[in-house]
Amino acid sequence: MRSIRARLLASLLGALLLAVLVMAGVTYRNALHETEALFDYQLQQMALSLRDQGEIAPGGANADLDFVVQIWSVDGRAIYASRPHPALPTRAILGLADVQVGNQTWRTYSVATFTRVIQVAQPRQIRERVAADAAWRAVLPLLLIAPVLALAVGWLVQRSLAPLQRLSREVKLRDAESLAPLPDDGLPDEVAPLVGSLNALLQRLGAAFDTQRAFVADAAHELRSPLTALKLQVQLLGRVRDEAARAEATAALAAGVDRATRLVEQLLTLARNEPGSRQPTLKPLDLGALVQQALADSATLALARGSTLALDAAPGLVVQGDNAGLTALARNLADNALRHSPPGATVQVSVQREGDAAVLTVDDSGPGIPEPDRAQAFDRFWRREPAHQGMEAAGGSGLGLAIVKGVADRHGARLSLETSPLGGLRVVCVFPLVGEG
Repeated sequence: MRSIRARLLASLLGALLLAVLVMAGVTYRNALHETEALFDYQLQQMALSLRDQGEIAPGGANADLDFVVQIWSVDGRAIYASRPHPALPTRAILGLADVQVGNQTWRTYSVATFTRVIQVAQPRQIRERVAADAAWRAVLPLLLIAPVLALAVGWLVQRSLAPLQRLSREVKLRDAESLAPLPDDGLPDEVAPLVGSLNALLQRLGAAFDTQRAFVADAAHELRSPLTALKLQVQLLGRVRDEAARAEATAALAAGVDRATRLVEQLLTLARNEPGSRQPTLKPLDLGALVQQALADSATLALARGSTLALDAAPGLVVQGDNAGLTALARNLADNALRHSPPGATVQVSVQREGDAAVLTVDDSGPGIPEPDRAQAFDRFWRREPAHQGMEAAGGSGLGLAIVKGVADRHGARLSLETSPLGGLRVVCVFPLVGEG
């Protein structure tokens, strides 16, 4: 039974039925006892009233048809009977007693005076029938009201679950794109926290979908430019007749393909590090060794620019991380530093321990980022105006620091931008060490 309504009805109606049966049984038993006590009292009063009378004329006892009055003299001679009966008690037991005569039991009360013995008797069968009738009359109203109570219980359960049914209809009528909050007016206290949590989830989903839509729109916009440029370069290559011009156009086309390839790779890396995407399990990694390997991947770009990548890494700094994610972080920091530094410059990379943390620092000698702009430097596709940066920077995708921010957040690292001693930008990423507080 999975329905809350069915469970409530079954539980409440079962409890109601049990309560009615118990109350009916108790009421029936009490009514029987009270009726028995009333009949005994009636026997006593009749006998005591006859004790103080003188001679009793025939019919003078005025006994009820259910009662039989007998009087004996002190020597045992029967001197009076209120009515004839084929089987009357022939002996008297003083006080209340049950007397068996043949197949019939009599309830008797007898009292003695100096001259006679008075007995009032009543058949037990009549007493039990009258007592049962009285008990049923006491129980009957309770049995009659039980169905009314059951209907009231059903109505109350239906009314109490109405907010849930209304909420269910509201959710069922929604389309897949509706992320508006669910109404919480008139909800019971037990349901309101659930609806509040659902609304918070819908709000987070809405924010995530908005971010994804913005990401797709920005990515489409960013891809359009290099693809258009590639198309123009292909057309230009087809029109070139001079070998030197053809070689130059071919080199420009190859550079355009490289830029488009890098942009696509950065988009894929950024998507893999988005919140909510499936992430690999983190494991202990040597941060210095990992950064050294990432810088080796950037060596080609450094050679092309005539620049130098200098690494100072302390050994044995183990952090909890994802190898691919941390490699992407280090490589993007190195690539950004190389692209924003003048050709032939030196990019200094350091991995050192500070307290209970491993600190990755990347310094370049480029134009840097003014402090007012640093807060938005981690936004996707953000680039400074070309007037404030070199051509290489102007041709960037604006995704490098966004990728770094996504990876750092996933690893619980603190990321900050500062002014480098080399005159450019310093990027500092602080990772908690494995096993450290």
